[in-house]
Amino acid sequence: MKKIVILGSGAGGTMAAAHLRKHLSVNEWNITIVDNDEEHHYQPGWLFIPFGIYNRDDCVKPKRDFIPKGVEFLLDEVVGINPDQNYAETKANGKLPYDILIVATGCDIAPGEVEGLEEWKADPEGNEHTIFSLDGALALFKRLKRFEKGKLVFNIAEMPHKCPVVPMEFVFLADWYFREAGVRDNVEIELVTPNTGIFTKPIATKVLSKTAEEKNILVKPNFDLAEVDPVGKRLISPSGETADYDIMVSTMPNLGADFIDESGLGDGMGYLLTDHHTLKSVKYDNIYAVGDASNVPTSKAGSVAHYQAELVTENILREIDGLAPKDSFDGHSTCFIVSGYDKAFLFDFNYKTEPLPGKYPFPAIGPFDLVGESHMNYWGKMMFKWVYWNLLLTGKELPLEPQMSMAGKFWPKFDK
Repeated sequence: MKKIVILGSGAGGTMAAAHLRKHLSVNEWNITIVDNDEEHHYQPGWLFIPFGIYNRDDCVKPKRDFIPKGVEFLLDEVVGINPDQNYAETKANGKLPYDILIVATGCDIAPGEVEGLEEWKADPEGNEHTIFSLDGALALFKRLKRFEKGKLVFNIAEMPHKCPVVPMEFVFLADWYFREAGVRDNVEIELVTPNTGIFTKPIATKVLSKTAEEKNILVKPNFDLAEVDPVGKRLISPSGETADYDIMVSTMPNLGADFIDESGLGDGMGYLLTDHHTLKSVKYDNIYAVGDASNVPTSKAGSVAHYQAELVTENILREIDGLAPKDSFDGHSTCFIVSGYDKAFLFDFNYKTEPLPGKYPFPAIGPFDLVGESHMNYWGKMMFKWVYWNLLLTGKELPLEPQMSMAGKFWPKFDK
């Protein structure tokens, strides 16, 4: 009996298990998922909790509900990988031998990397917050209900972080939230970012910058975070530049698992050194990465994990059949960006091509508008929660290709 071991049962690991189990005989291949947590989190939902749109029950379900039949779920903590002897080391069960290893351990916030950011843990209902954890989102929900006047800052602590469009979504939703509450004129909203603009892609930046301007949302670019001063309520850059706040929401620094670096497989930040196109380890031929655990230069987002799970499955099946893996992953990412007032944008891009206007997923038909803002895009975003729980995690086939298509897209012409 040959063995596939999957480290992590988040979106990427669970989807990979579902796809592989459909194609591999239970009599020939044993598939085991290892994770130290029983709860599966719908992480895109954390964004909506502070604004009262979702609650905890919308975002958390038992992981065992989504582990495919015929896949073993091992509740244990991974402490190491021995890639030379082909086993993962766990805290309680010891060595787990594998023929193929899939690293799907994701990434997590690391507030200790920046002085002052850990304050959100000391006082969850204080002035320093994050939405990149369930506890953080729930605490911010309580804080925003009491906030009627002052300056709200969303800070990108550093890159990369989970879902790069979330900062824009948050400030747009905050504008909507405070207008509905009747206090928007008393609340200043600012995005403070190390990037050169509101986003990292030129066309998207132009569109989103215009939206931010229309909503009277300030953008402070080129701000590298060195320290947070909770007493003075200031963000401080290495050069001494400051950004004041009354409430600060941070992406936090994001890091992968320590044991990936300790096993000689990582990039120094806990992310697996990964071939950008085959999604294989650059060091070992029988190790793959899915989702946020890799160091590929694309979004750490659920759509990317979905596309990667399909491509990793295809490559593993090819290798089992004696074929070479395809170098076909192109960094494809598909992201809805909620803009408030029941509207959203939709971006579809990859390593080489930035978001372009058009229709998605079907050229000329849609029903979603690429780059443009629409009510249909918003309902697509809200419908995604049901799709995630009921289709994606269970490995159902969707009309979404892992590789980005240029069909129906066009280069826009902007007024000078």
